[in-house]
Amino acid sequence: MAADRVLTVPHGMTRWGRLPAGLRDLAVALVLAASSFVPPLSEIGARLGGLDTGGPPVVGVLLVLGQTLPLAVRTRCPALALGVIGAAFAFHQTLGYPPTLGSIGLYAALYSVGAHPVYLRRVVLGAATAAYAVLGVVLSRLGSPNGAPDILVFYLALTAVYALGVLVRERRAHDAERRRSAERAAAAEERHRLAAELHDVVTHHVTAMVVQAGAARHLPEMSTRVDDALATIDDSGRRALTELRSLLGVLEATGEDATPGTAPAGISAPGDVTELVERVRAGGQPVELVRRGEEPEMGAASLLTLYRTVQESLTNVVKHSPGRPTTVHLTYSPCWADVHVITGPSTSGAVADGVSAPRGRGLAGMRERVETVGGDFTAGPHGDGGFRVHARIPARGDT
Repeated sequence: MAADRVLTVPHGMTRWGRLPAGLRDLAVALVLAASSFVPPLSEIGARLGGLDTGGPPVVGVLLVLGQTLPLAVRTRCPALALGVIGAAFAFHQTLGYPPTLGSIGLYAALYSVGAHPVYLRRVVLGAATAAYAVLGVVLSRLGSPNGAPDILVFYLALTAVYALGVLVRERRAHDAERRRSAERAAAAEERHRLAAELHDVVTHHVTAMVVQAGAARHLPEMSTRVDDALATIDDSGRRALTELRSLLGVLEATGEDATPGTAPAGISAPGDVTELVERVRAGGQPVELVRRGEEPEMGAASLLTLYRTVQESLTNVVKHSPGRPTTVHLTYSPCWADVHVITGPSTSGAVADGVSAPRGRGLAGMRERVETVGGDFTAGPHGDGGFRVHARIPARGDT
């Protein structure tokens, strides 16, 4: 089917496109100049004046070169190229030399003025139009058989060539702006994901430190529990600094592309869920971890999403429901990993008020993170006053 065809660019054209613009322009100018003296091609060209007076052959050769060789600077100095080529073309027509392929240089120069940046473009176009009008008057005075309609038609043809160059320039600018917009969007997406990482790192570790510091204030002086609380604060602080240094290293890195559905470049899960649960439990929160099934091979983005989901859920438990029993269920299948973080009612039996619902961007951030890798996320109160977070994460969410 035609829709299934793939357009391939010949290898030679690819190599030609990689050449510097100045070198390509020089090659075009030399080829056109040489072709203008090849007998089968030398008679192909514009014959605006229709005069047959002719002139010295050497002058004719110089005028042909004047219409072709300036194309070597058509990209860098299109206005200069048009001025030289236009003057050579005008003298070539008024002196009555026979048509030559070199007259194509005028079309190429006009196209270049339209397709490339030109200083004082309107002045250049106004001067070119005035010069063409003068040329038309001079040819008429010299007895040209071509009248005003012929002069006008040729002018319209030249205008169409210039308009084609303008169209190409605008399309090129549109494509460049689209690429810049895509790059800005990719950069914004990467910043957003890094912000999510910073949020998870800071809230988890700082929350643990704040809770432990507050509890230590009410413990007997020099007790073992004070030492344990201070050790937990020290450990959380060190881990927070380690992860923040890692994130700052990514922010300073260059040349990394942001790809939707992947972890931010250079970021991976900072540890195992078992270790995470043990740290929270050591901080005084009753947490249990239950695993079911064999853990499949998981992609980097999926592993990070799983870890951050458990981390943020436990952070919310410590902040909003301290002391309430919590269970982390990890259920694995070949294609998915199901995460359930269930917080029960108070161990004292007071369930009327339920579990305080987390506020802020924590739940929204978890939902966005899970959905980015193609998973499903739900969270809300359950049963007898508890709170439940559930995430189903694909094993290969970064592919």
